[in-house]
Amino acid sequence: MNIIKLDATPSTNDYLKALLTKQFVENFTVVTTENQTLGRGQMGAVWEVETGKNLTFSVLVKDVLPDINTIFHLNVLVAVCLTEVLEELKIPNIAIKWPNDILADNKKIAGILIENSLKSGGEIVSVVGIGLNVNQKNFDGLPKAGSLFGIVNREFDKDAILISIVETLKRSVALLQNKDYGLFWEKYNQRLFKKGLPMPFEDKDGLRFMGIIQGVTANGKLEVLLEDDSIKTFEIKEIQMLY
Repeated sequence: MNIIKLDATPSTNDYLKALLTKQFVENFTVVTTENQTLGRGQMGAVWEVETGKNLTFSVLVKDVLPDINTIFHLNVLVAVCLTEVLEELKIPNIAIKWPNDILADNKKIAGILIENSLKSGGEIVSVVGIGLNVNQKNFDGLPKAGSLFGIVNREFDKDAILISIVETLKRSVALLQNKDYGLFWEKYNQRLFKKGLPMPFEDKDGLRFMGIIQGVTANGKLEVLLEDDSIKTFEIKEIQMLY
């Protein structure tokens, strides 16, 4: 396993993408840092972590997705891989909050940011960024954030978790290459946060409404059953769950 360890960098995703422009990079190469100064999540949201306490890393995944219509399959696979590793660590009440947050006891403990690029030959190259709160104890001003330590009150070996995640990802990607999508989607939907439960939402215009999550479409849109019995799909950042 090729692991590049950095003391600090603005973004592991950006570092890995820049490396790709300069040289050949082996599939599943990992870039990890103790201090990511400009980490970001979906749609530019900021991902801040305490130096040295958590896992912040990116993984190169290529030669997996056959076309741009299958991009969200990789999101599903990565989210499921994370939950499986966390369940092996005996972290309770794991859930996937659409589209790419991982929760434990209703606290966000991990986020995923996948950036895809289409090469001239049609190849899709993906940089999978993962932030996992491991041993951080304080989340002042972040009431919905948590860590593995905060959930089970013990410290973890970050390097061991990193290797476990990447090895699980490699095994799962082999199945994805065989177009065996169904198993990952089944697990994703089983773990989908608040699926089937009435809950309040807020749209991008600030309008609040009640709905019931039905699932997620193949291209990553959230399906919500509304009070008039219609089902509407929402893009990322078009809707916010109020929980």
